[in-house]
Amino acid sequence: MQETKSKYPEVKNYISGIFTPSDNEVMEVINPKTGDVISSVPLSTNKELDQAVNAAWSAFPGWSAMPIKERVQIFYRYKTLMEKNLRSLAQLVSDENGKTMDEAIAEVEKSIELTEFACSLPQLISGELLEVSRGVECRVEHKPLGVVASIAPFNFPHMVPHWTIPNALALGNCMILKPSEQVPVSSIRIAEMLREAGLPDGVLNIVNGDKQIVEAICDHPGIEAVSFVGSTTVAKIVYKRSTSNLKRCLALGGAKNHIIVLPDAHQDMTASNVAASMSGCAGQRCMAASAMVAVGGVDHIVAKICEESKKIVPGQNLGSVITKAAKERIERYITEAEKAGAKVLVDGRNWKVEGFEGGFYVGPTVIDYVTPDMAIAKEEVFGPVLAIIRAKDLDEAIKIENSSNYGNAASVFTQSGGHARMVMEKASAGMIGVNIGVPVPREPFSFGGWNESKFGVGDITGKSSIEFWTKLKKTSVKWNPEARTNWMS
Repeated sequence: MQETKSKYPEVKNYISGIFTPSDNEVMEVINPKTGDVISSVPLSTNKELDQAVNAAWSAFPGWSAMPIKERVQIFYRYKTLMEKNLRSLAQLVSDENGKTMDEAIAEVEKSIELTEFACSLPQLISGELLEVSRGVECRVEHKPLGVVASIAPFNFPHMVPHWTIPNALALGNCMILKPSEQVPVSSIRIAEMLREAGLPDGVLNIVNGDKQIVEAICDHPGIEAVSFVGSTTVAKIVYKRSTSNLKRCLALGGAKNHIIVLPDAHQDMTASNVAASMSGCAGQRCMAASAMVAVGGVDHIVAKICEESKKIVPGQNLGSVITKAAKERIERYITEAEKAGAKVLVDGRNWKVEGFEGGFYVGPTVIDYVTPDMAIAKEEVFGPVLAIIRAKDLDEAIKIENSSNYGNAASVFTQSGGHARMVMEKASAGMIGVNIGVPVPREPFSFGGWNESKFGVGDITGKSSIEFWTKLKKTSVKWNPEARTNWMS
């Protein structure tokens, strides 16, 4: 392949500690803020996946035999490397994803927190030992699965791989990472830094590609478990295909998160939180507040939300969306809602940033009088768009929230403890916020939704992830032949 003159070198697969060039077809990696090509990525085939799986299984005996306290020392060193290189890692995220630098820095800081949690795993999986009968002991230990796979999305090129890599590897597994072909450069830097921290060759392998490699991962007999983060449509396919091949699978899909706003909500706090939630990361996150249920007389809060939204300016404190196609799709949702009778209060369509006319920008958009049957009320828009649905009381608001097929997050803004408790108990979502626009749990609490936002058992981060990445070995031991014998011994 000819050398690229792009900002970053061509992306290569990473197999057994070696960055391996590919003779396969490549696709361009685009900076969505400018429209410029910044790298290229290979569309790998089953051959490369086979090589990566073989490398991982070759590394597994030695890696899994290493005591976990020794394994996590590598992640202590890796955490330090991330802290030292925070700004350069964030710049890479901003270049390939389109985030603002502040958002990119926050993303890498979350990766650091996730790695810090992995360093605590020796204290969380110390096992159990009990004398169950005189002279008879039972012991329970967590054992790694073997070779596992992580399929990551475009919207968090650094953080989402850290939902899986630190925990899965610290627990003794070896991994195949398949980053999004739209944002593959961050994953290469992750591999370089883990190698610098002392991770043995073959423990982490990266295979780049598109749909073909995702399907191959689901089908590969050498992969024991698959994690996926992406759209619900693809999450269903990955879950069904992986489990039909007798693998464990945890597939996180899309969301339509509802924020219920009551008349007694604190006006300024609510407005700033709702505007930030709907527009942060250009709305390209599964925890974004994309639907607000306005209960009763809250016009003063809606007006304040519009005021706050107008302070969010593309190219300044709002990043781009990932592609031209994404921009067109988001704007189409807005136009269709307007045609169906909704009122656009703040319009982010047709936005151009001076000096970056080739970038893919959508301004913050607030649409009022959306009805529950409109597409923009039901479907994941994945852009900086807030659809406001009116409800006469809290019961109706909860009914609207419960009607969604998704179940990632729901929040309520109110000063009433009773109303907050009602939403906490009745909202059909896995993560609930009270006066919080983005209710993401911090470690050690786990991330995961309900309904069509998640397929599989357990969560992908925190303590819950231990059960997904390990299997239990139960051992019963008797050394004393003189001990009294009963039905247990």
